[in-house]
Amino acid sequence: MVEPSPFAWLRQLSPLEYLKNWYEVSETRMAEILEQVRLKLPTTEAFLLGKTQAGKSSIIRGMTGVSADIIGSGFRPHTRYIERYSYPNNELPLLIFTDTVGLGDVDQQTSEIIAEVVEALEENITAARIFILTVKINDFATDSLKQAAQALKKQYPNIPFLLAVTCLHECYPASLNNHPTSLADFPEIERAYQAILSNFQGLYDKSVLIDFTLEEDDYDPLFYGLENLRNSLTELLPQAEAKAIYQLLNDLNQRDIGILYRDVARRYILTFSVVAGATEAVGLPFASMPLLTALQISMVTLLGKLYGQTLTLSQAGGIVSTIAGGFLAQAIGRELIKFIPGFGSAISASWAAAYTWALGEASCVYFGDLIGGKKPDPAKIQSVMRDAFTSFKKGENK
Repeated sequence: MVEPSPFAWLRQLSPLEYLKNWYEVSETRMAEILEQVRLKLPTTEAFLLGKTQAGKSSIIRGMTGVSADIIGSGFRPHTRYIERYSYPNNELPLLIFTDTVGLGDVDQQTSEIIAEVVEALEENITAARIFILTVKINDFATDSLKQAAQALKKQYPNIPFLLAVTCLHECYPASLNNHPTSLADFPEIERAYQAILSNFQGLYDKSVLIDFTLEEDDYDPLFYGLENLRNSLTELLPQAEAKAIYQLLNDLNQRDIGILYRDVARRYILTFSVVAGATEAVGLPFASMPLLTALQISMVTLLGKLYGQTLTLSQAGGIVSTIAGGFLAQAIGRELIKFIPGFGSAISASWAAAYTWALGEASCVYFGDLIGGKKPDPAKIQSVMRDAFTSFKKGENK
């Protein structure tokens, strides 16, 4: 009986093909892959129209779950009067929020804003689009918003309009320090709401009452009316886009945003894993440790870029140390195995490939948490790394 080669695992991963294409792991190649994936994503562009302080950024916080600071730093000027915020990031967005800047009761600005919104609409005709008109419950000086809505409704009759009436707590009586169980008990809010609906009659397809507050406002829930907003979007958007929105907004069905990027990331992780195994197969105890570390830092830097996180080598090295954690002692043990004649190098090579794969998988979870507006969970990341390491060693990721 012929003994299997100790490098059988390496052949099973078709390393010659991956090593041949090693130098294709570049920004150009990444851009090509991202573009292919982007074209398949159900992307929605929400155009937010409303006056300053009408709650547009609060709607973005409620829909994405990210903090106000992240939203603020993520907006990019697009033209003179509009800005864009892409979620989870600019590379592979599920949601693009196009926000009008400073829409007030100034006629000459309103016409310019409309022109820039039209220009933006013509740029991305493949995405599903929706207009979200935001009006504060106690604001009746909305002539410019109404004018903008009339012009856009006439030019784009097939794009749905959602009227979001916001900031309900500004009309609560002084004795009320939290959201009421039922708004039916507050006729003043109902009267204001009906007046706004009447003012915008014929300019919207659905309307919702919402109140998305800040943590320091001490209202519970923080995003009052979020379910109604989600349901309204689901009714107005095409099926694929509605499903994506539903997953983002419904905690019971939400997946990690990072999963959307995992298939793309694995193309790179596998390449780095194969090269790591080949590096370790040389069999010189401790000699390959610096090379392996540099390789893994490069991998994390590249994965960070995929997830919209620009890292220095020092920052990437810190993330590797944070994620790897308890694997350090095992790494030293792996180096000592090389002293065993005959099979030490093969075991070490297999270990290095599995370890690099596991580090890549854990990095995806780490970056996925960041772009999802969450604080990375060390316990979850370590668990993913252990499972990925074990699976790779068993040949499940051939």
